[in-house]
Amino acid sequence: MYSEESLQLQLEELHVADDLDVYDRFNKAQKNFIVFAVSFAGLLPMFVTGTFVPSIPQIAHDLDSTGVVVSFAVSLSVFANAIGGLVWAAYSSFYGRRPMFLWGMPILCIGSLGVGASVSLTSLLFWRFVQAFGCAGGVSVGAAVIGDIYRVEQRGTAMGIFFGACLLGVALSPITGGTAAHYWSWRSLHFSLGVWGIIEMILIYFFFPETSHPHLGGTREPTSGFNFVWINPFSSVWLLRSPNIMAVTLANTSAMVSEYVLMVPIAYTIGARYHISNEALIGACFLPSGLGNFVASAIAGRLSDAMIEKWKAKRKGIWVPEDRLRPVLVGGLFVPLSVCLSGLVTTYIAGPLGLGLNLVCLFMNGVGVNFVLTPIGSYNVDVLQSRSAEVIAACSAFRAIILAPVTAAVLPSIETLGVAATNGIATVIALLGYGLVALTIRYGDRMRAWVDVGYTLVDN
Repeated sequence: MYSEESLQLQLEELHVADDLDVYDRFNKAQKNFIVFAVSFAGLLPMFVTGTFVPSIPQIAHDLDSTGVVVSFAVSLSVFANAIGGLVWAAYSSFYGRRPMFLWGMPILCIGSLGVGASVSLTSLLFWRFVQAFGCAGGVSVGAAVIGDIYRVEQRGTAMGIFFGACLLGVALSPITGGTAAHYWSWRSLHFSLGVWGIIEMILIYFFFPETSHPHLGGTREPTSGFNFVWINPFSSVWLLRSPNIMAVTLANTSAMVSEYVLMVPIAYTIGARYHISNEALIGACFLPSGLGNFVASAIAGRLSDAMIEKWKAKRKGIWVPEDRLRPVLVGGLFVPLSVCLSGLVTTYIAGPLGLGLNLVCLFMNGVGVNFVLTPIGSYNVDVLQSRSAEVIAACSAFRAIILAPVTAAVLPSIETLGVAATNGIATVIALLGYGLVALTIRYGDRMRAWVDVGYTLVDN
């Protein structure tokens, strides 16, 4: 039996140079497949969460409950994602990335089957937690895999594709869930999510290699047998004591707040203002945001890679991790601009023109959010290569803690203050996050000197 302290000592002893460059273990085609596989896995938790919302009225009717009570399952899934992400990330540092997917997907499948077969609210909530917990490692472990296989100068592009796929799920899942609930059934939808998990598990089992570096997980001798290691999954939250990590995490969260303010109440803002009552059309209003995410995914990542190379050349080979964040200073401005304009347009411009301008704002927001999330996600992996999955999980958990009450407060704020004022508050929050990124770029080296959480101090 191992302790967490002995695990750290073991990792330090095994951290030796290898004759084969760890980033050259896989060819281009293999890397492309790996990115596809982890993007497929990262998309899944977004669908597990997002497809549930449009079917709440149908679920409440079937289980003889109310929409308010059933909607508690949404908050529960957010909580399960946060806890599960921490667990899968922590154990991926010892057992490797591949086993975490193989252990998580069966849990997802069982949970999806349980949700689809639920005949009571208690059963629904229990299996909903199991379902969300099983797929929770998709984002944190997936981002770590990207860090495992790409050098720092190439990492941003791949990370952009990965986060683009994840954010695409935020836009596509509501219309998918609404359409499935209307023309099919909410139970069949969750059975289908279980089938998705089975497909992902087959892909991982037969075609997905272990990607963690030799001094991390997945390197134990085959004859050593299986030894369970207790690792405190909440220890990774302690990484947030880093001023750099906390600053960019707050910036990341502020961008997502703007997206939630625009999208969560969309039926009561854009839908009500422009007389859209059809659920399918309401769901279609989410698509511009997803399109913005998709368009920006490769651009934001590629720009962050270009900034690394450009500034490294200017400094004659000296690598400064914060150069990765420079694209946020340009693309990140779309976040406060889009949420502010949407509030003003919804309030003061009626008719098709107002609707069209709002759809443009949603597209701009999708672009801006990706320009924030992709460089920040890559930056976190850059500066904490040895604990990449854990830092992504810690940031995601922190973000979930903030977004859960924000989600609950959006509609009451709109009813009390109005759309323009609510969006104005979100605009100020987004600008504060933008300022934190600017400060991190300017003073990142000094901030890292304040608290050392085991930063990667050389190009990796």
